[in-house]
Amino acid sequence: MSNTATIKPCPLAKKCGGCQLQNMLYDEQLAFKQHKCKRLLGRYGKVSPILSMEDPTHYRCKVQAAFAYDYRHRRLLSGVYQSNSHRVVPVNDCLIENRRADEIIVTIRKLARSFKLQAYDEDSKRGFLRHVQVRVGYNTGEIMVVIVSGKPMFSSKRNFVKALLKECPDITTVVHNVNPYHTNLVLGPKNEVLFGKGYIEDELCGCTFRISPGSFYQVNPQQTEVLYNTAMDFAGLTGEETFFDAYCGTGTIGLIAATRGAKRVIGVELNKTAVRDAKSNARRNDIENAEFYAGDASRFITEMAEAGEQVDVIMMDPPRAGSTEEFLSAVCKMAPPTVVYVSCNPETLARDLKYLTTHGYIAKKVQPVDMFPFTEHCECVVKLSRG
Repeated sequence: MSNTATIKPCPLAKKCGGCQLQNMLYDEQLAFKQHKCKRLLGRYGKVSPILSMEDPTHYRCKVQAAFAYDYRHRRLLSGVYQSNSHRVVPVNDCLIENRRADEIIVTIRKLARSFKLQAYDEDSKRGFLRHVQVRVGYNTGEIMVVIVSGKPMFSSKRNFVKALLKECPDITTVVHNVNPYHTNLVLGPKNEVLFGKGYIEDELCGCTFRISPGSFYQVNPQQTEVLYNTAMDFAGLTGEETFFDAYCGTGTIGLIAATRGAKRVIGVELNKTAVRDAKSNARRNDIENAEFYAGDASRFITEMAEAGEQVDVIMMDPPRAGSTEEFLSAVCKMAPPTVVYVSCNPETLARDLKYLTTHGYIAKKVQPVDMFPFTEHCECVVKLSRG
């Protein structure tokens, strides 16, 4: 698809608010993000041209729909929350969501009506259906459906799943998740597998990864390969390096590094479930040179630095809030030759680069990647070396 190709405007753009750049041609979106990265990061090094998508539509392989009841028209709704509100905007198909995932959610909504499954109301604690999450393996085609309810009792679950599989035989697993809490989180702590193995697998950069209902996995696998390949190129692995993967999640970057030349990989992540998945992913890929620990990355690397331990490459992929001064201080104290920073927020990246470049590091390469077309978000990979 050409970057200047005309894409039919989404009729829900103003109500939903999820696609802030809906009114721009794709090449205009890229120019907007390139300018933003240059403005924020240009003082630290040359910003390379942003890496775009060939087809910037329907890229989200993880789709979540909220359910509500429309009392005015007496109907069950499914869709997304309007920006800065708890009002559900009805959605049947979305410009950036996986088409098959949207079709499955519409099917579930129809079945819910016939099975008389009511939308859950947080205030009254009545009803059943809160959300549906659908994950599609981009390279494997496996599909996981997670039905999220406000109450544990799902009396018609066997017949419901049977009807769902009849309508959508390509679904590979169905999970019932219970979330009775008044929270912004979609998933609760309890899962019951209703069909299949309770997870799906997908392939990324030559590795196979297990994706459970609560697992973190990039929602745009096509661009994730571009992002991670860029990060591996910046790491410059030769087969002799100790590679520290901070904020490692389910181990995706670390395990890829383990197959791309790292002699030893150490991954640290605060989420214990994610660490369990990382260890499982290592076994699944027969990788023996990677170890994963549950803990705070800042505290972990501080203790390593104080113990005099050394690493050759530190890979940082923090949340949107960026890193912490404690972690950055420990990085500078350990002084590895190479730091690769993968960021989903140019603003906090600029703040952290200011710290690193005033404590002995030089930004050698800055590469923006368009992970989320039609939104304002932009990922960026930066290679830093000791000055």
